[in-house]
Amino acid sequence: MCADTPESGPIDSDCLGAMTCTDPDQRLWRLWGRLGTGAWVGIRTQCVNGVPPAYVPPTVTPGDVLSALRRIGLPRLDVEVQPAAKTLVNFDTIFWTDPETVALDLTILGQGVDVVATPERYDWSFGDGTSAATQTPGNPYPSRSITHRYQDAQVTVRPQVTVAYSARFRVNGGGWQEIDETVSTTGPPGSLRVAEGTPLLSGDHG
Repeated sequence: MCADTPESGPIDSDCLGAMTCTDPDQRLWRLWGRLGTGAWVGIRTQCVNGVPPAYVPPTVTPGDVLSALRRIGLPRLDVEVQPAAKTLVNFDTIFWTDPETVALDLTILGQGVDVVATPERYDWSFGDGTSAATQTPGNPYPSRSITHRYQDAQVTVRPQVTVAYSARFRVNGGGWQEIDETVSTTGPPGSLRVAEGTPLLSGDHG
């Protein structure tokens, strides 16, 4: 208890710092933890009789994992468009993205934590002030599961998609736990020119 670090030599259980427990048969012990830098820090103290307290690892909560995911970040998805780069006003422009399930191995509160994050909602911003939310990522042509019609021509819009990931985790290989909240990431904006079609007369008029 009275040593500066656990490596400074045997702890004298009769030192004044150790003899502060209400029960005279007990001594006050300090539990130490070592940082990655090699420095020792005191974790907690406890009055026990005869032997020092055993280390009880802290509980990793869903909130701890959620904070770690938000700090690390999850994949930001590109928005895909057909026709690419340029579309027509009042035309069904197709949107989709390519999602992926993410598996992470994290260390939280000194413990190994496995995390699996899965996209579950897609919030589309079409770049013209309108938006839509879907449970699916869409698909390229011939699918038309996610389309949008632009009303103004001769403009360049910057559509993008925000993905909400649900996640589950397990600590040290234990049982899986679900996280109630989601983690959202917004992908980079694309560039899409909206043009107006010009009618042309074609054919053989001879």
